[in-house]
Amino acid sequence: GQVWTDRTDYVASVSNNLGWAEGVEKLFGITVPRRAHYIRTMLTELNRITSHLLWLGTHALDIGAMTVFLYAFREREEILSMFEAFCGARLTTTAFRIGGLREDIPPGFEKQVRAFQARFLDCLDEYEILLTENRIWKKRTIGVALLNAEDAIALGVTGPVLRAAGSNYDIRKAFPYAAYSEMDFKVATQNEGDTYARYLVRLEEMRQAHRIVNQCLDGLPEGPVMAKLPKV
Repeated sequence: GQVWTDRTDYVASVSNNLGWAEGVEKLFGITVPRRAHYIRTMLTELNRITSHLLWLGTHALDIGAMTVFLYAFREREEILSMFEAFCGARLTTTAFRIGGLREDIPPGFEKQVRAFQARFLDCLDEYEILLTENRIWKKRTIGVALLNAEDAIALGVTGPVLRAAGSNYDIRKAFPYAAYSEMDFKVATQNEGDTYARYLVRLEEMRQAHRIVNQCLDGLPEGPVMAKLPKV
């Protein structure tokens, strides 16, 4: 079962693993240890960053900005190396197990994450210097592909595309899972519903993901990372 969730959207396989694991845990009434919740949340937010960096780099490349692609993939590779250190895979991670984690974070992992965290906000500023006020970028994204909240909801649109249309719906706040109820973060929204608004939302989501990862590291509980499982 779980291994297939990696392939549903292979740039967000950690998030897909979490959705599957939590669904099964809810059905069987399994209580996941708090430490596992924190590690799951941290890895899922790092995955959010890798996913958004792929989006940013290829989006910029399609519009004609090659430098951003090289910058974004530089940071993305760093996070993929963290996934490799944690579970031996970079893309199709199968990161979690029903009931928690296969094993705890490996030696040196926290140091690796903190080194990335220390410089990532500066990297985001670099992307913004290249794009946010760039007149060519703005001309090609502002007012383009307009989608309002009402239409987005009617079409079943979720995530940054919905939040860029003025809706502040975020399942991490509406129905908190993993350790999100213990995290302090802001839901990124814009009202314009155009390509530029979607770009701004994803940038802010990466900043908020950075906040969440720091909170997971700073507040990481002690204890086991696997629940006692029923024999089924």
